[in-house]
Amino acid sequence: MANLDQIKQILEFLSEINLPYQVTQFEEDTFLPGVRHNKGVLEISIEKVQYSGDILHEAGHYAVCEPTERQFLDGNIYKTGLQHQRAKQQMMGEEMAATAWSVAAAIHLGFSLQVVFHEAGFRGASESLITAFENGGGIGHPLLGAYQMTCPKRGFPHMSAWIRTLSWA
Repeated sequence: MANLDQIKQILEFLSEINLPYQVTQFEEDTFLPGVRHNKGVLEISIEKVQYSGDILHEAGHYAVCEPTERQFLDGNIYKTGLQHQRAKQQMMGEEMAATAWSVAAAIHLGFSLQVVFHEAGFRGASESLITAFENGGGIGHPLLGAYQMTCPKRGFPHMSAWIRTLSWA
């Protein structure tokens, strides 16, 4: 079971930044336990969440998604969420940007990077990702700059906007 205090902090943060989420209960298994996408809303079944950082990462998908595409985030977004080809190509970059966004959010909330990069995630690359981000590297943060989300003067992980408003469409 995930850390309930962290989940509470995360949900307060998501409310503050107006990210669309709903606490609900569902029984079916999901790609990440306790977290699913439902037509542009991040649904969270707190009792099923195993890692609080999974909520941050999936919230990152909403935050960095092309604004006109957010409504289409549904199900397992890697397989069914965004159907047309242009959006599928965007998803590759947005996965990296969502990772960087979740790092910035974790730092903002005062969490260690182990919350996002827990031992069960990122296909065994958690430690190398932690090291990269702690040393000023990591993936996806240049896209946050391109989306005009990072603070221009201070750069990543400092954010000037938590939700992407810049559309390339």
